[in-house]
Amino acid sequence: MMGVHTRPDWVNAWVQAVQGQRPALLCVLGFTETALIPGISAAGLTPADRRQTAAADAEFLVRGRQPQPVYPLPPLIQGVSPVYLSRAVVEALHLPVTLVNTGLPVPLSVEAVTLGETWARCVSTGQAMAPGTVRELWQAGWAWGQSLLASRPAPYFIIGECVVGGTTTALAVLTGLGWAAQGRVSSSHPRCNHDQKWQVVQTGLARAGDLPQPWAVVAAVGDPMQVVVAAVTLAIHREVPVLLAGGTQMLAVWALIQAIARREHLPWWPERVVVGTTGWVVNDPTAQVVALAADLGAPLVSSALDFRGSAYPALRQYEQGFVKEGVAAGGCALAAHWYRGWDNSQVLAAVEALLNPATPPPTVPEPDPLRFR
Repeated sequence: MMGVHTRPDWVNAWVQAVQGQRPALLCVLGFTETALIPGISAAGLTPADRRQTAAADAEFLVRGRQPQPVYPLPPLIQGVSPVYLSRAVVEALHLPVTLVNTGLPVPLSVEAVTLGETWARCVSTGQAMAPGTVRELWQAGWAWGQSLLASRPAPYFIIGECVVGGTTTALAVLTGLGWAAQGRVSSSHPRCNHDQKWQVVQTGLARAGDLPQPWAVVAAVGDPMQVVVAAVTLAIHREVPVLLAGGTQMLAVWALIQAIARREHLPWWPERVVVGTTGWVVNDPTAQVVALAADLGAPLVSSALDFRGSAYPALRQYEQGFVKEGVAAGGCALAAHWYRGWDNSQVLAAVEALLNPATPPPTVPEPDPLRFR
């Protein structure tokens, strides 16, 4: 159920520390106008759909299936939203969920902590966010992270994201920080649209000019989620282990954390922050996610999900390379394995129960107290 791809020493020690414990899930929502570029993302058929994707995923993550949702999940090119995976685990294991809003083009229908109210302009502008906005997001994220530590935090935190177009901002930030990321990031398409992403990123970086430090990079070509997750993670990771739940987007955040910590001389224990995603991301033949993580020095782990045997064609589309990851799907599947020993069949059964409410979800026995000694 678990694949360890880089830094196995760090990953194995980290997993041993959290084994058998129930985490809390933080899902950070954001928006970049990069998502409105036709064809840039498969997380919504049209640009209008993609404006509401984060709000719809947030509502489903918290409420599950509703007869009349405020924001129905947007239609995808193929498959179903990864929030089905996240919600299935949250519901079955009773994981506490906190939504964090960094600024969306539509109002949320569910309760959230608001740390920002401005979304990013397109990467191609080279002026995605004002420097003052980045400072405000950082300060709000840091302060909120500190408040988490003061409120009897969970044994560990899963930090996920929902930012449509976020693999393009990830590529931009990684490139701006000096990493060789061209042609290596994953995407929601079965075959990554590397040329389109790279053209957008090159345009933005050229317009931005010299970017001497990480604050300038993320302001020029990043998105608000990246800033907030970096701030929260650096604020809490010394006291509480963190799983950055996502693929390329969270590798970019990991790189940003490292760069900011170095720039600002902040305490940074990289072995306490693991990046967790799905096997569909790490096995994407049109990307090089594992090699990218190795270059960064980031510990990378994946959930070895396999939906080929599903009765639902929409879930079998994951095996064809559609969607792959999002809304902490891979991290939630890993947490189910570490907390309750779930395997692929139990995760799949829980997801299928959401797709068909007439099907009972799998039983979830209490963990054997001797199992993890």
